[in-house]
Amino acid sequence: MIAPSIENFVDQLAAVETGPGCANFFDHTQPANAQRRRNLALYLQEMRDRSPKVLLVGEAPGFRGMRITGVPFTNRTILEGPANAFGLFGPGKGYVLPPDAAGIAAEPTATVMWEVLAELEFLPLLWSACPWHTHVPGRPLSNRTPTASEAALGTPFWQALKQEFAIEAVVAVGNVAHRSLQHSGLDVPKIRHPAHGGRAGFKRGLEELIASGAGR
Repeated sequence: MIAPSIENFVDQLAAVETGPGCANFFDHTQPANAQRRRNLALYLQEMRDRSPKVLLVGEAPGFRGMRITGVPFTNRTILEGPANAFGLFGPGKGYVLPPDAAGIAAEPTATVMWEVLAELEFLPLLWSACPWHTHVPGRPLSNRTPTASEAALGTPFWQALKQEFAIEAVVAVGNVAHRSLQHSGLDVPKIRHPAHGGRAGFKRGLEELIASGAGR
């Protein structure tokens, strides 16, 4: 059973009009997006049942990751596979890949993210500063760093999640998220993004965060 507040959150996310080069892959105009909205709602409900205290905010969805699945820091392999170390995802819960996922390789960053979280036995809520797919105009199968205005458009959504989940600590994953959170008036710690060889730095940052008592 999905909580009405989560359903409302997903509908509000889907209703945002994004500019050129920024795809709202939840919007109601494309039939395949219905499954992405459902996947996101399922993830948020599964996380709500686990009461995370930390919100990790990344940059923006990649075209091989959340852009396909609808779920932050996931890829087709994660959604198609068995439940992970935290009992999330897995068969029989309603997660389904939309038809346009066919032929799209799995995003490696998502795999690294969940591997490290499992190693540390640490489960935060995952999100992005800009929760829509920013790409090079005319090249939908590309990734582009979101602009400050695109990240600002996403600010109300991580703020809503912070309130919905009674989050105690917000952490920026990478520079883009850190700048966006600072612009919103929030002074938060920053850890290395796991992409582009950042696995070790990301894990070290999380270890320091956990040692400080966050999320425990």
